[in-house]
Amino acid sequence: MTDCALTIGCFQYDTTRALFDGSVRLEGADVTMATAATLPELFERLIRASEFDIAELGLTFYLRLLETGLPYVALPIFPNRVFRHSCVFVNVHCGITDPTHLSGRVIGEFGIYGQDSGVWAKGILSDEYGFRPERNRWVIGGLESPAPPFDFVPHPRPAELEWSAASEGASLNAMLDAGEIDALFSANVPQCVLDGSPNVARLFPDFEPLERDYYRRTAIFPIMHTIVVRKDLLQARPRLAQDVYRAFTQAKERAAEHYRRGRRLYQVQTMVPWMNALIDRDIDQLGADWWPYGIAANHAALDTYLRYHFEQGLSSRRWKVDDVFAPELLNS
Repeated sequence: MTDCALTIGCFQYDTTRALFDGSVRLEGADVTMATAATLPELFERLIRASEFDIAELGLTFYLRLLETGLPYVALPIFPNRVFRHSCVFVNVHCGITDPTHLSGRVIGEFGIYGQDSGVWAKGILSDEYGFRPERNRWVIGGLESPAPPFDFVPHPRPAELEWSAASEGASLNAMLDAGEIDALFSANVPQCVLDGSPNVARLFPDFEPLERDYYRRTAIFPIMHTIVVRKDLLQARPRLAQDVYRAFTQAKERAAEHYRRGRRLYQVQTMVPWMNALIDRDIDQLGADWWPYGIAANHAALDTYLRYHFEQGLSSRRWKVDDVFAPELLNS
């Protein structure tokens, strides 16, 4: 059978590098790999123009479009996942020194109310500290450069939620540094923090012990993005879902094995001091497959995210895990 031509759009992570360099191939397909400068650009190209046959997509973008109609279905492949206690930043002059001080504040969020990182941060703060997002005023805009809220995806939110777009010409980074917003929920570290601004700090400065304790108690490693495939392709090629899953898993395993082998040489292939100790700690706590794909290993994380999405008014229904992923891989 002649290989079919497919385009895969995703970010270049270590977990996808083997797909980009061709050392892992998708069986029965002639694949063109594509990426973008930013993840929102990648999502927009998928949503506006169905530019890719297979692509990375943020979970909240997928769930919003699942309700309105989307010609793609998700596979349990998760190329982007990050613990999120570290993603809440505060202006130090606003008197916010613990999570209880967030109530009634003005909080910024990049591009959309309910970014994947924000869904997790709000949900964890709600579960652990009683945070209620609807008690705050939210400002949506560009992180480093002025930008309006995303216009390529629906914006569901609770009716009582108070929000506004950032002022024209204002970025969330500059607003946080100036104290024009009290806090920022951000998937990226804002430039003012990287520049060492004395005006801004993390809500949880020593976040790693908190995130490790969170994992120890919940076994949840927060998931941001999934991989989606065109529905018509899955219908035309019954084995495609399994083949895509296998290829992404093989690519991820190439990366994991690189780090596992590197333990013998103290990870000298990197320039990060004590990387070997970090890898050892991660394997000790998270196991040899610390970045699992599939439903079984991620069911708790996925179900928690779906609960948060509903509780935060971003879904009209409480989705179940089996509702949102390709049936062919529900037993993965």
